[in-house]
Amino acid sequence: MRKLDPKVVAFSYNPCHPFKLMSLLRSIHTSIADSYQSILQSNQLLNGLSKSGRIDDARKVFDKMTKRDEYTWNTMISGYVNVGRLVEARELLNGFSSRSSISWSSLLSGYCRFGCEAEAFGLFRSMRLEGQKPSQYTLGSILRLCSTLCLIQNGKMIHGYVVKNGFESNVYVVTGLVDMYAKCSHVSEAEILFKGLAFDKGNHVLWTTMVTGYSQNGDGLKAIEFFRYMHAEGVESNQFTFPSILTACSAVSAHRFGEQVHGCIVRYGFGCNVYVQSALVDMYAKCGDLSSAKRVLENMDDDVVSWNSMIVGCVRHGFEEEALLLFKKMHARNMKIDDYTFPSVLNCCIIGSIDAKSVQCLVIKTGFENYKLVSNAIVDMYAKTGELNCAYAVFEKMVEKDVISWTSLVTGYAQNGTHEGSLKIFRDMRIAGVNPDQFIVASILSACAELTLLEFGKQVHSDFIKSGLRSSLSVDNSLVTMYAKCGCLDDADAIFVSMHVRDVITWTALIVGYAQNGKGRHSLRFYDAMVSSGTKPDFITFIGLLFACSHAGLVDEGRAYFQQMKKIYGIEPGPEHYACMIDLFGRSGKLDEAKEILNQMDVKPDATVWKALLAACRVHGNFELGERAATNLFELEPMNAMPYVMLSNMYSAARKWDDAAKIRRLMKSKGIVKEPGCSWIEMNSRVHTFSSEDRGHPREAEIYSKIDEIIIKIKEAGYVPDMNFSLHDMDREGMEVGLAYHSEKLAVAFGLLASPPCAPIRIFKNLRVCGDCHSAMKYISGIFARHIILRDSNCFHHFREGKCSCGNYW
Repeated sequence: MRKLDPKVVAFSYNPCHPFKLMSLLRSIHTSIADSYQSILQSNQLLNGLSKSGRIDDARKVFDKMTKRDEYTWNTMISGYVNVGRLVEARELLNGFSSRSSISWSSLLSGYCRFGCEAEAFGLFRSMRLEGQKPSQYTLGSILRLCSTLCLIQNGKMIHGYVVKNGFESNVYVVTGLVDMYAKCSHVSEAEILFKGLAFDKGNHVLWTTMVTGYSQNGDGLKAIEFFRYMHAEGVESNQFTFPSILTACSAVSAHRFGEQVHGCIVRYGFGCNVYVQSALVDMYAKCGDLSSAKRVLENMDDDVVSWNSMIVGCVRHGFEEEALLLFKKMHARNMKIDDYTFPSVLNCCIIGSIDAKSVQCLVIKTGFENYKLVSNAIVDMYAKTGELNCAYAVFEKMVEKDVISWTSLVTGYAQNGTHEGSLKIFRDMRIAGVNPDQFIVASILSACAELTLLEFGKQVHSDFIKSGLRSSLSVDNSLVTMYAKCGCLDDADAIFVSMHVRDVITWTALIVGYAQNGKGRHSLRFYDAMVSSGTKPDFITFIGLLFACSHAGLVDEGRAYFQQMKKIYGIEPGPEHYACMIDLFGRSGKLDEAKEILNQMDVKPDATVWKALLAACRVHGNFELGERAATNLFELEPMNAMPYVMLSNMYSAARKWDDAAKIRRLMKSKGIVKEPGCSWIEMNSRVHTFSSEDRGHPREAEIYSKIDEIIIKIKEAGYVPDMNFSLHDMDREGMEVGLAYHSEKLAVAFGLLASPPCAPIRIFKNLRVCGDCHSAMKYISGIFARHIILRDSNCFHHFREGKCSCGNYW
């Protein structure tokens, strides 16, 4: 042990030296004050550098400081957090032995601000394990993270912590919880939490959160209801409340209520707030009150968001010229056009108000060609105007593609009839790892319906169910259409029954579907149910209804529905309706009535009308009327082979071989080529195609052997070849051989060979099935006990037990 100096001991305890004692105390005090002053000055310098973003300079000051307090460490951590250098902030926190809840909260807020989910929740757990109790600000930060990233499960975990640790009466924390539930689309939970509050219901932040929550989740009416309650409770609105309630008014077209809100805005003094003004312009524009929107716009400073809203409103309500004028004014005022401006202007190109390529040039000149939102709009514009090559070229150049990019292209190809192209792009999208949304699923199902690709459509349906996406009316309608057009009426009906919401498209899809599948009376029953449900039929509904009558031989019913169109629903008949009526009378042998309705048409007959008449004349051998129909078709569609072929077939059926040959020579002289008939069948994910007397299939020998077996068996059952459909001048034996090797018979023979016993056989044909094949299929279905589904260019034929669903009306 060190021996103390006697003089020091004497000085320390000797009461006879008071002045020396006071001098020592003053010295100690001065030293402490100087040290404190030094730390204070260093902290002030550190704080200033951190707040100005000079974090590296701040770090140099920090490293030179010999003494640091808690404020020093927290200031440095906050500085790193503010500039987003979270790794260095974490290193500082780890090196700070006396860290408090403030230190933890500072870094945690940074993780939350920059969306670092894993790091934020990891730090939150570490903080609690170290015994630090999170403050209301810590909980507020992590709840904001849950709101921003829609982390509902994590948010519920934080809610549990709030309840366990007595924060349920903290208005700041509870407001964060309400906001979290609302932004995670759990507005009902937010409302329960709000209504369960036993404190401070006059807090305008809470009310605004609820109004905003309902508005953002698409429940505009509920948002308006809460806004009314808010005012009834005497809670004043602010610059955050008004934009939310105006958005709700826009969503439900509550124009009158929006005007009342405008009055409140003026009364409370928020009429000059740019965010409120912008919301007013948007509300008036979306509600169609463009004059009021324009008045607000003219009385505010130039704001690109407001001008964009005005342009969108003009385009939406059909004032494309006004939208373009506004766009030109923006240019004239040197306003900064953004990536939300161009999509609206590009919509004008879709309608045809402006040249598309000139707008694309302006996009490139202003440097917006790499903005995803703008590129998507350009792809959509070109796709909707039918310029698919341009759409694909823009799409290919896009650096970053999202599901909207793919949807615009797929939908464009499908809507322009390039269904195979849309399927290929959809395949590429799935290979690229992009998950489809409801819009693209609806489009691709429509393409499957048009191409009758049942298996592919089923795969798309299955993937959609597995994706967990909520179904939509458009997806359900596309599913009903796809299954109906592929001959799967049970599946179509099952989708229909499961739908909670149905519109005219839903009902029409089933009406047309049952009609095309030879169940016209079912179509009529669905029509009655549709009318009883309060859904009004439209132009397309009556086409399906009249088609059902014509294919079921329901002449009186068809005549009655045709009269109902105009008298009850005010729908003017179009050429398609007249074509169905002529087809109806023609199939029933009432050619005089068909001729009469043709002469009474209020619109000029188009090709569909003359085709229906020509088909009826062919069936009943009326050469005079048939030649008139064919002559008109020669003028309307000079390069279409159909009227030439049908007229030639009429002559051949009547054994007028010279007249038939004359028509074929006329075709040849004009360079018109008949579309070759073919049938195809899908087996084990492969499509097998057959043409008449086709010898190119790998199983050719088996197929022709099966054909011989089929012909022998059906002849024994009573089948007689119909020579009217052998259109070549040869002996009877040659005619019979020609009929036996029609493409649909080859396809059914392959189906019997390749499919399991009792499995249905699905055959597709690009032209109408001939009468002889139709008769043969009925016998085959009975003898081989198979359900044969044959889809020709006109309708479905379901052959079961020797009968066809069409009832011989096809």
